[in-house]
Parts: sequence; structure tokens; C-alpha cells
Amino acid sequence: MAERVFITGVAGFLGSHLADAFLEDDYEVVGNDNLKGGYRSNVPAGVEFHEVDCNDIDEMQEIMEGSDIVYHAAALAYEGLSVFAPAQVNRSIYQATTATLSAAAETEVDRFVYCSSMSRYGENETPFTEDMEPRPQDPYAVSKVAAEDLTRLMAEVHDFEHVIAVPHNIIGPRQKFDDPFRNVASIFINRMLQGKQPIIYGDGEQKRCFTFVQDNVRPLKKLAFKDNVVGEVINIGPDDEFITINTLAETIADILDFDLDPIYMRERPQEVELANCSADKARELLDYQTRYTLRDGLEEMVDYIEREGPRPFEYHLDLEIVNEETPETWKDQLM
Repeated sequence: MAERVFITGVAGFLGSHLADAFLEDDYEVVGNDNLKGGYRSNVPAGVEFHEVDCNDIDEMQEIMEGSDIVYHAAALAYEGLSVFAPAQVNRSIYQATTATLSAAAETEVDRFVYCSSMSRYGENETPFTEDMEPRPQDPYAVSKVAAEDLTRLMAEVHDFEHVIAVPHNIIGPRQKFDDPFRNVASIFINRMLQGKQPIIYGDGEQKRCFTFVQDNVRPLKKLAFKDNVVGEVINIGPDDEFITINTLAETIADILDFDLDPIYMRERPQEVELANCSADKARELLDYQTRYTLRDGLEEMVDYIEREGPRPFEYHLDLEIVNEETPETWKDQLM
């Protein structure tokens, strides 16, 4: 049985919850984070934490030494922003994965779990199934698909097991809610708690499914141990409650008893209209099932952000490309 689990992005939203799950079962948990997309306060007590960027190969080899399982959850998960900041997003996805895989091979880990994204599917027909050919529509998704390919190659050459997990649209406590570039539910809640109307790109009829973090962590954790998942791509998230962004805003407003009158702005380039993954494979291999409805998850998020206190949005990443296509919310800092 694996005893030492290494988690990249352990100060982030998913990484920190995953660390909690392993600590609860008395595993030794080690992790790194550069704190660009998470909070130091997210790191659970008991984690051996290193403030190290995944691209620092020498440091990664040193801190990964002795680990049995690696979960690569670190990423600047900015799908829309990647169209206007492709270099820094690529560094955080493909280049960081390359360095992490190099460290994993050098330290002889047993299994590498790569956390990809449903952006890999692009404009495929919904529901997305794992046997579909990836059709990435933005630089973030291109980097994710390339990193998947590299994971397969490195695992084969250097003789360690791998799994490609595809979590999607995760929500819940600890999600970064002062980030103007991502996390639509958190952005809506943070603005409404400040008495501000949510900003919606396009007509708001884009459709998504949202995953409460604990419903994601339970099956994700199983990927460390099960034999039937090795070499597989597995969607992890619900395939019901496929809702529009307008409905998401309406549900949050109802929870907060907020008088909703959204601000609509032009659509963002390369945004996929319909994105919904089939959970059939996860049900078959991981006994996947949800315990939280969308409203349950949103209520927990509201409680969390109310406890933390709503915050001004922090424009913490630089735009590399500013032109007529760049959303005004970003170039003019309208959040």
C-alpha cells in the first residue's frame, strides 16, 4: 500500500481537499505550490508543504523523493484567459507537467495521476465520452491535451503507472473567489455579497454541469490504488443538472435572496457553448455517485465566502495580448 502521496498544487482548491482525504486515512502527504492560484491557508495541517514551482526540476526531485503516488493537480486553470495569456498558461500546464514527470521518473514513483480538464473535448457533441478524439479550442486545452500525451509517453518509457483524470467545473469551499478570470460560481457569489450584479458573457445560455468538491475527491482518491484504472482516461463529475449560466446566477440569487438583474457583456472568444461529460465510465470503474445537488454545493460555497468575507477582485495575472477581442472586464478591470 502506498504510504507517501505527493500532491502538486496542494495550496489550491482541489489539491488541498485531496490532501485532507489522504490525511484522514493516515497517509503521509507532501506537496508543493507556488501560491499563484491558491491560498497558503488552504494547506491542511499535517501536510509537508514546500513553496516550490513545478518548473523547478531540481527542487521537485528533492521534495518528491520517496513518494509512491503523485497527483499532478497544479495548473493555472484559466481557459478563457489563455487566449490572451498563452505563454504563462502554457508554462503552468505543459512545461510544469514536463518538469513534474521528469521528477517522478527520476524518483521512481509507482503511479502518476494527471488531472486534465474537460476542455480537452472542445466542440464535441455532448455528453463527452472518454473515447472521443480531443478537440481543444483554446491554448489552455491544447496544453492539457499535450500534457496528457506526454504523461502516457513518460510512463511507458520510465515504467510507472499512470491515470488521466478529467475533473470538471468543481465548486466548493476554498475555491479562490477573488479571482476575476475564472470560477464563475465564486465570482457570482462574491459580487452578489457585495451588492453587485453578476457579469455574464454572451447570452448566458452556455450550459455546464458543476461538481461539488467532495463528490470529486472521493473517486479521485481511488485512482491511487485501483488496478482497473491504470492507463485509462476517466471523466469525474456529474452528468445530470446540465444547466445554463443564467440558471446558475438565478440559483445563487435565490439562495442569497438577491434581486437579480445580470449585466450582459459580449461573449468571450473560443468559449464552448455546451460542455457536459458522461459519468458512465466513472460509475463502472469507481462506483461514482454524487451526494450533493448543485444547490447543496452552492449553499456551502455561500457559507464559506460569507465566513471569509467578500473581497475585491485581484487582477493577479498579466494580460499578454490586449486588443479589441480582450474582454473589457479584464483589460479595464471592471470586476
